[in-house]
Amino acid sequence: MRKLLRVDITAAGGELAERVEAWLSDRAAQGWEEDAADDGASVRFRVHLEDAPPAREFAEEAARDWPDLPIAVSTIEEEDWGAAWMAFFTPIEIGGVYEILPPWMADHDTGSRRPILIEPKMAFGTGHHPTTALCLEAFATAHQAGWLTPDMRFLDLGTGSGILGIGLCRLGLTGLGVDIDPQAVWCAADNVRLNGVEDGMSLAVGGVGCLAEDSRYAVVAANILAAPLIAMAPRIVSHVAEGGMLVLSGILETQADAVTAAYRAAGLPEPERRVSGEWASLTWR
Repeated sequence: MRKLLRVDITAAGGELAERVEAWLSDRAAQGWEEDAADDGASVRFRVHLEDAPPAREFAEEAARDWPDLPIAVSTIEEEDWGAAWMAFFTPIEIGGVYEILPPWMADHDTGSRRPILIEPKMAFGTGHHPTTALCLEAFATAHQAGWLTPDMRFLDLGTGSGILGIGLCRLGLTGLGVDIDPQAVWCAADNVRLNGVEDGMSLAVGGVGCLAEDSRYAVVAANILAAPLIAMAPRIVSHVAEGGMLVLSGILETQADAVTAAYRAAGLPEPERRVSGEWASLTWR
């Protein structure tokens, strides 16, 4: 059975925990668990990685960058990790439009809400993290306003688990999800099949550079990180169709002004900003 490396980082709440969260956002694209430590005053950040050299390098980097923090590294069976996710993963309602469910709750009655089934694996994006929820909230708002229509095409840049593209498919759109991490694309493919949207969403390994220069999308979503979003601003904007919608996330609220400035410089107006805890999303529509 495959082994997973578990890395636990414990930090005092407040500014120090925010600094660790920002550090993780640049290094743990697959996401992490975050909860209160045993003392009730600290935050425990838990990352699961396939037990391979990159995972060991991640653990070593954490020890180097945070020498004063308790860092525990352990190896577990993948089955044990999956069982922990089953206990952790609960349904999430977003924006009155979506309900995110684990596959073992596929028969759950969601009423008028669109179900999104997500198999918790090693790719980022189960809906629990604010960066994902903020994007889905933006889609829900646009849908309720009658702006999203089934004839639209979308681009999900940094697709992770595929959740954002699947969410748009649930509203009738079709499009493409890309990610530079082959493991993420593998996870996304499983989730696309699980949700029965294979005809609506295609997948590819790559980033914005793999797109045809003249490709344009009515909806572009990029839940990545602030630094690459800033670096790629002109290229991302070039793939948004005239009058289209752009949603950016993976941004700490303290980074939102810098990301906004990069996209203003690329020709966009001031965005709508949503905030959840320390995280923000930016939407142009």
